[in-house]
Amino acid sequence: MEQEIIRLGPAHRDRAVATLAAAFHEDPAMVFMLPDPASRARRLTRLMRWMVDQHLKIGLVLGTPGVEVTTLWRPPGTVHYHEPLWHPGALRFIPIFGRHLPRALNTEEGISAHLPAGEDWMYLKMAGVHPDHQGKGLGGRAIRAGLAMAAERGVRSVLETATESNVGLYQRLGYATISEWDVTGGGPHFWTMATGE
Repeated sequence: MEQEIIRLGPAHRDRAVATLAAAFHEDPAMVFMLPDPASRARRLTRLMRWMVDQHLKIGLVLGTPGVEVTTLWRPPGTVHYHEPLWHPGALRFIPIFGRHLPRALNTEEGISAHLPAGEDWMYLKMAGVHPDHQGKGLGGRAIRAGLAMAAERGVRSVLETATESNVGLYQRLGYATISEWDVTGGGPHFWTMATGE
């Protein structure tokens, strides 16, 4: 029986963080921003905790009841959301990225520059399946649930990925590449993708 996709809440937070941290441990963008493998898991956990908390507050967190998969979505009106640089919470990025903070800033700047204009989108900020549960179709199921919400709102969806093997998966889900670009400073290659009209 297929697992249902539900909206995850605060009770799922720690499992969502663990799933995303494990799923993104070898992601090219994360490896670029967090190049030390010895500290990457710890730093990724802190980063994903911030991302999950942000999306619980301003977005949607979708996944299975057991949180084997987690997807973070920003609905229309929050696509280009950023905490102000002067926000006290921004200080959390120093212990996460350390001396590699410029790499993270370059990556975020590239992502922001290649997002389509306007707020009439469902932005798939992150999708991850725990490595113990990959290959079961959970990622596609969670993304389709978000796309169904986008359809109900009458908007398209946008995402970016630095993992070339994910491009075909996203194409099968209805996304097409709208731009390809590289992070400045020797960073990874990205594909920004959007669903059709």
